[in-house]
Amino acid sequence: MDEHPPLGEGLGGALTPMLSTQIPAEFASIRPYADDELPAVLAELMADQQFMQVASQIVPNLRDKLQAMAAHVQGGAPINALAIQKAFFYPLLEQLLAQCSKGLDMSVPDGMDCQQPYTFVSNHRDIVLDSAFLAKLLIDNGFPTTVEIAIGDNLLIYPWIKKLVRVNKSFIVQRSLSMREMLRASQLMSRYMHFAIAEKRENIWIAQREGRAKDSNDRTQDSILKMMAMGGEGSVIERLQQLHITPLSISYEYDPCDFLKAQEFQQKRDIAGFTKSREDDLTNMQTGIFGQKGRIHYHVAPCIDQWLATIDPATPKTELFTLIAQHIDSQIHRHYQLFPSNYVAADLLRGTNHEGCYTDDDRKAFIEYLESRIAKVRLPEPDHEFLRERILTMYANPLINQEIALAR
Repeated sequence: MDEHPPLGEGLGGALTPMLSTQIPAEFASIRPYADDELPAVLAELMADQQFMQVASQIVPNLRDKLQAMAAHVQGGAPINALAIQKAFFYPLLEQLLAQCSKGLDMSVPDGMDCQQPYTFVSNHRDIVLDSAFLAKLLIDNGFPTTVEIAIGDNLLIYPWIKKLVRVNKSFIVQRSLSMREMLRASQLMSRYMHFAIAEKRENIWIAQREGRAKDSNDRTQDSILKMMAMGGEGSVIERLQQLHITPLSISYEYDPCDFLKAQEFQQKRDIAGFTKSREDDLTNMQTGIFGQKGRIHYHVAPCIDQWLATIDPATPKTELFTLIAQHIDSQIHRHYQLFPSNYVAADLLRGTNHEGCYTDDDRKAFIEYLESRIAKVRLPEPDHEFLRERILTMYANPLINQEIALAR
């Protein structure tokens, strides 16, 4: 692992700068900030009292660090988003992992070309950290850049959050639109993704579905693939090959938001038309970031470009996207890392027997963990059995899906 520059040093990075004037104007409302826009945005964040108050609770000596960065830039030195990630976000993630996990690692295919940009399509466990951990792991594994991140605008509830995520190489997924507006927004995002891969030479991270799979039954939505195929040139297959889609499996030993997800299931069951509030989203983000996760594993499957080339060109579009989604799902399911929590949950839920995969102590510990999570639910009338079934399902589904995938 190479040492990363402290704040104020080496912030220019080694990549060719991408200036705002080099990026088509149509992407201005959704793209990450270009290198030449970063100094002004950082100054705006420093002047935002709410941002400074919130971020100072997480980052020790935040103002001093930002001022050091500003002085570096004012002195005429270059700056780019990758260098900010290495100098600013990377140490935060290391600190977070030390406090809230038992370790993070990643497996990549033999011979994977780190110099080629990829579109990582993954299951979605944590609102913030899925993509953040991937960025750290790419740095650790010698990739020349991290990822640009697809993030829904429903999470950008304050102006400073929108600015911060765009500093951190995020592009905006526009939601809550009419059907006509959604079509235009999807076309725009697809064109941007193709531009980011082909021209910016950036990796991309996007979840396989809109929002997290609350029950961990991970399935790729056809609509995500249809959106990707709106940009680029040639046939649908050729357009998808141009994005170099690469399935990514994310496995957490423990999900800090498991009790919140179970609580939401009961609220949706009991309250007609229930939807989460902004405060709920913030609670989920905060709990996901700072909650205990146990062991965390990322597994990169082979890029599907060659597999796409084997599909019969005459396959109807109505079948094509489903076929591709199923292949991505199979790759994600096959490569989960399973933990005792998954095996114990499946046995408690379904009456199966995976006792060779965990010890009596593992079983006892998970049952105690399960009861402690149900106790954290804050509802007027918590349905203990329903909540128990929901949490068990979250932990059992990765195992169930992997067994099905490996049996095919």
